[in-house]
Amino acid sequence: MKRPFSLPLPTDALLVGLGTGLVAGTYGLVRLAFGLLLPDMQASLGLDDRTAGYISSGASLAYCVGAALGLGAARHPRLVVVGAAATACGGAAGMALAPDVATFAPLAVLSSVGAGLASPGLVAVVARNVPVVRRDRAQAVVNTGTGVGLVAAGALALVLLPDWRLVWALAAVVTAAAATGVLLLDRPSGGASPEPDGADGADGADGTAVAAGPWLRAHTAPFVLAVLLGTASAVVWTYGRSHLVAAGASQVGSVVAWIALGAGGAAAIATVCPLSALPAARAWSVTVGAVAGGILLLRAAPDHLVVALAACAVFGWGFTAATSALIAWATEIDAARAAGGTSVLFVALVLGQAVGSSAAGVVADRWGLTSAFVLAAAVAVLAAVLPCVPDLAGGRSTDGRETRKAPPERGLPSVSEGGLEPPRPNTGTSTSS
Repeated sequence: MKRPFSLPLPTDALLVGLGTGLVAGTYGLVRLAFGLLLPDMQASLGLDDRTAGYISSGASLAYCVGAALGLGAARHPRLVVVGAAATACGGAAGMALAPDVATFAPLAVLSSVGAGLASPGLVAVVARNVPVVRRDRAQAVVNTGTGVGLVAAGALALVLLPDWRLVWALAAVVTAAAATGVLLLDRPSGGASPEPDGADGADGADGTAVAAGPWLRAHTAPFVLAVLLGTASAVVWTYGRSHLVAAGASQVGSVVAWIALGAGGAAAIATVCPLSALPAARAWSVTVGAVAGGILLLRAAPDHLVVALAACAVFGWGFTAATSALIAWATEIDAARAAGGTSVLFVALVLGQAVGSSAAGVVADRWGLTSAFVLAAAVAVLAAVLPCVPDLAGGRSTDGRETRKAPPERGLPSVSEGGLEPPRPNTGTSTSS
C-alpha cells in the first residue's frame, strides 16, 4: 500500500504555527485591538463614544459578511486566505494613515472582514496539509491564536502607545507575513484525506436530507443566548480600556489589564476537559456567569489595578469557555451537522456584539460608561440564568426527539472567538463556523 504524501512533521508544525499567527493577526491584532487603542485614538481623532460604538458594530457586521463569504468559497482556501490578508492588512494600514474619523471609520470596518475570512480558509488549508491523526489538535492550536494576538497587541501597546498608528502598521505587517507563510507552505495536493460524501452537513449521517425548519428551530434557544452574550460582552471589548483610563488607571496599568484579558482567554483551553463533562447548557451557565462577574467586577473597582486585572482575566476565560459551550450545544442538538450549527451560533454571537457596541455607545454618551457596564452585566446574568428553564436547556433534535449529550469526541474543541471548530464525527476533520 502506498503511503499518502504529507508534509514532514517540522513543516507541519511550521504551518500550524503560521496559521496560529494569522488568527492572532486577523483577530487579536486587528479586529479586537480597536478597544485596546480606543482611548488614544479618541484623543487623536476626536472620536466620541457613540461613534466608536457604531464603528465597532459595523466591524462586527463586516466579520459576519467575511465569514459567510469564506464559507461560500471554502473550495478555494488559498483565495480565502489572500482575501483575509488583503482586508485585514489593508484596513489596518489604512487606519494607521487615516487623517480623520471619516476616513478611519470605513477602514476599521473593512479590517474585520479579514477575521471572518481567515477561519474557513485556515480550516481547509490545515485539513489538506495535516495528516488525519494530528488534524484535530492542529485545528485547535491554530484557533487559540486569538488569545495570543490579544496578548501581542497588549505588548505592542505597552511599548508604542500613545503612537497608536504604529501599532496598526505593525499589525498589518505581522498579519501579512503570517498569511504569506501559510500560502508558501500550503500544498493543494497534500495528504489530507477527503471527507466522505455528505460530510458538509447537507444530509444526515445516514444520507437522508434534513429539513431546514426543524433544524433551525432546534437551535433557537442557543441562538438567542449567543446574541445575549455578544450584546453583553461588547462593552468590554469596545470600552474596557476606556473605562479603566476614565477611572484613573495609568497607560501601563490599563494595557496590562488588556493583556490579562487575553491571557484569561488563552487559559480556557486548560478547562476544556472538566467543562466538557457537563451538559452544554450547564457549562454555558457557569461560563456566562463568569462573564457577568467579570463585567460587574470591572465596573465596581476599575481604580484598583489588581481587581481590574482579575476582572479582565475572569471575563476573558468566561467568554472564551462560553464559546466552547456553544460548540458542545450544537453537537448535542445534531452531532452530524455540528459544524453548521456552530456557524449559525457564532454569527448570532457577533451580531449580538454589533447590537451591544452601538447600545453601549449610546448609553455611555447619555449616562456614562459605568451605566453601560451595569446594563451589560444584567444582560449577561439573563443569558446565564435562562438555560435553567427546562424547555430552553433541553433542546430538541431536528426530528423532534429530545437530545442527549453525545460522547466526547477525539481532540479538543477550539476556544477562540472566531473560527471555532467542533469535532466532525466520523470524518477526522473539523469545519469552520
